[in-house]
Amino acid sequence: MLTLFGTPNIEVKLRTSVRAKRLSLRVSQLDGRVTLTMPNGATERQADLFLAEHEGWIRITLSKMQKNGPFKPQGLDFGMQLPFEGTLYTLTQGAERGVRVLGQDILVSGLGAQLPRRLAAFLRARARDRLAAVCDNFAARLGKPYTSLSLRDTRSRWGSCTSRGRLMFSWRLIMAPKPVLDYVAAHEVAHLAHMNHSSRFWAEVGRLYPNYQIQRDWLKSNGQSLHRYSFAGQDSDSALSRER
Repeated sequence: MLTLFGTPNIEVKLRTSVRAKRLSLRVSQLDGRVTLTMPNGATERQADLFLAEHEGWIRITLSKMQKNGPFKPQGLDFGMQLPFEGTLYTLTQGAERGVRVLGQDILVSGLGAQLPRRLAAFLRARARDRLAAVCDNFAARLGKPYTSLSLRDTRSRWGSCTSRGRLMFSWRLIMAPKPVLDYVAAHEVAHLAHMNHSSRFWAEVGRLYPNYQIQRDWLKSNGQSLHRYSFAGQDSDSALSRER
């Protein structure tokens, strides 16, 4: 952890990534957390200099966020709308046990207090099924199998791929339009061949999912909206896994 001293002091989390080729900064639009990502071999001295160079941008960004007000996740209740695969559905109390989609409604059994937990479990299960199917397809076309697939409720990234072939995705992708989820899957599967963001990597993404830039732009413009819904009581680090 580093500190930018001033008014106010700003705590900066340090993160090392084997995939990073350069130093980079990120300010979370959810909670204002500042993260500096460093490639292997970078020194803390380099991080200090990089922070000093970009201090103005960090403070301006945080100031704008404070002016606009803090991000407040919205609690869930019957009668409100929630996106599922890019379409808004109304959350409705259902008489039958479990969760199901019917017409323009998502029917959830039980009382309002049980809604967030049951709905989160439904969304994660559907995300697992969808992501497993598309990743199987992309990996077969690439000719490089992945070793596992897990789901988490991550804020900083929509997906990741390790050097051991382990894929991880945010289950909130199931709320985005289907092509967006497919693009993220193609992006991470392409890392099975190229553990970087080189021109060869992006060419592979384009081969697996042509015209991906449209979906990439959607995430940049609308991705934050998928985090506006609070599934209070859910463990953000809990995961669904599929070993193979």
